[in-house]
Amino acid sequence: MGCYHRPGTIDEALEVLADTRVTIAAGCTDLLAATDRPVLSGPVLDITGIPALKGIETGPTHIRINAATTWADVIRADLPAGFDMLKQAAAEVGSVQIQTTATIAGNICNASPAADGVPCLLALGAEVEMASLRGRRCLPLDRFITGVRQTALAPDEMVTAILIPKGASAGQSCFLKLGARKYLVISIAMVAARLVVEEGVIQHAALAVGACSAVATRLPRLEAALKGQPIMTGAGLITRALVADDLNPIGDIRADAAYRHHAAVELLRRALSELATDARGQAA
Repeated sequence: MGCYHRPGTIDEALEVLADTRVTIAAGCTDLLAATDRPVLSGPVLDITGIPALKGIETGPTHIRINAATTWADVIRADLPAGFDMLKQAAAEVGSVQIQTTATIAGNICNASPAADGVPCLLALGAEVEMASLRGRRCLPLDRFITGVRQTALAPDEMVTAILIPKGASAGQSCFLKLGARKYLVISIAMVAARLVVEEGVIQHAALAVGACSAVATRLPRLEAALKGQPIMTGAGLITRALVADDLNPIGDIRADAAYRHHAAVELLRRALSELATDARGQAA
């Protein structure tokens, strides 16, 4: 095993990254599972001892989810209703033990097509903050994840936070996934839906699908079609044609591409129906 680094500050971590090519370790729930040896090989940078990388903060323009924040932290946080989908996804990330260890930044850096948090973060307009000794930069999440297990992170950079614009937390939201069983399963398809509704009419829609394509994706054609439509009839407007151009389903051992496409459309309809029921309850 190589050197093990456990800094106490972000600056100390960036100094290590500038000098050494390391494996960054946070929750390690994916990292260790993908290792076919009893220990991690090469130098390891453990960021779990950096207090500044933990917790959720509300600023003037953004809600900041620091990189080492766990899914259990997300579940417990007092967040606007637009984040309900992220909380629902957090509750389905593995077991309770995994939720208390796995980190939100680890979920996006792992860049799995089936990462539960990614569709929700896309529907929240998330940006990824990265840092190195060269400075800090931000990228929209859809530009940060570039492919299966691939990101735009440079070798000397680390993710320091996920930033959600305050305006993107408006409205109601929900998350649904399909798997071979209810828990502890890799998804066949998943959807995140966030709607801003006024007087029964959809003013804004943010919809994302995960586990269907190599990279989770927003559905701009469907979002545009739903804007200005009554929430009670929104689910009926969702067709395969509206989803097809923005979704490129993959086939694997869990499901073929055609089934994934069908599942995504059905989950989107169910999500819209669920949000319509919520809206009806609030109006009553």
